[in-house]
Amino acid sequence: MDLEDHLPSDDGDTAAAAAPSPGRSVCHAGCGRPSRVCLFPYLPHTPLPTSTTVIILHHPHALRRNPLSTLPLLARCLSNMHLVAGRRLAPSSTPLLPPPSPSAPVLFLYPSPAASDLAAWCRATPLAARGRPTLLLLDGTWRQAKEMRAASAPFLASLGAVPVALPVDGEVDGDSMFESELVVKKEPRKGCLSTMEAVARALRMLEPEEGKGEEIEETNGHTTVALMERSIRHGLQFDLRLLHCPKLDQVNEELLLLCCH
Repeated sequence: MDLEDHLPSDDGDTAAAAAPSPGRSVCHAGCGRPSRVCLFPYLPHTPLPTSTTVIILHHPHALRRNPLSTLPLLARCLSNMHLVAGRRLAPSSTPLLPPPSPSAPVLFLYPSPAASDLAAWCRATPLAARGRPTLLLLDGTWRQAKEMRAASAPFLASLGAVPVALPVDGEVDGDSMFESELVVKKEPRKGCLSTMEAVARALRMLEPEEGKGEEIEETNGHTTVALMERSIRHGLQFDLRLLHCPKLDQVNEELLLLCCH
């Protein structure tokens, strides 16, 4: 995909910034993380296939010095996913995106007043009518994501992208866009979650056949839990109020105990 402002800024590219320090033992088997916080056992043996193409435009700084970034893990969980660094999508050649077509809808997952509920869209669009959809997301801080959305608006409009969102209570400020089961960073509204969780939730709705979506959500959920657990064990500090994991009560208690010791 061609992007304006595609290249990172002068303070380094994301790949170099995300790489472990020289001399540090690294898991080369699959996760690429330092060995002491290896998550390889929690990743699928082979990336999971999907009929939905997932494209994530991430801010050039999204991977810099961020031990909680879920993007590298997500890329190793899904075979039909593409990470693109940049600040906006450009209305130029886009080899990763199909031309606008009812048989290949492009869904832009971002919470906004104009967005339709993704579950409602799925109910109104039977599997046979969806073809092979493309799911577009933005990744960065909330300020960065808002700027990226505004800058990408002309391209999204020309593409005919359908704005969709997962359930979120926009009237309530909270610790955590989507009623997160495991919050890994503070978000501006109640119910927000990581990009990895958002993709998993969306694919559960878009990929219901043969339980594929459930498998993706479960895999990503366990990987996110493991990411937090290892980060806490190795000294990363969390606001205890952000450790909200109602469907994983036992894990939640263990994380709280780790934080308190």
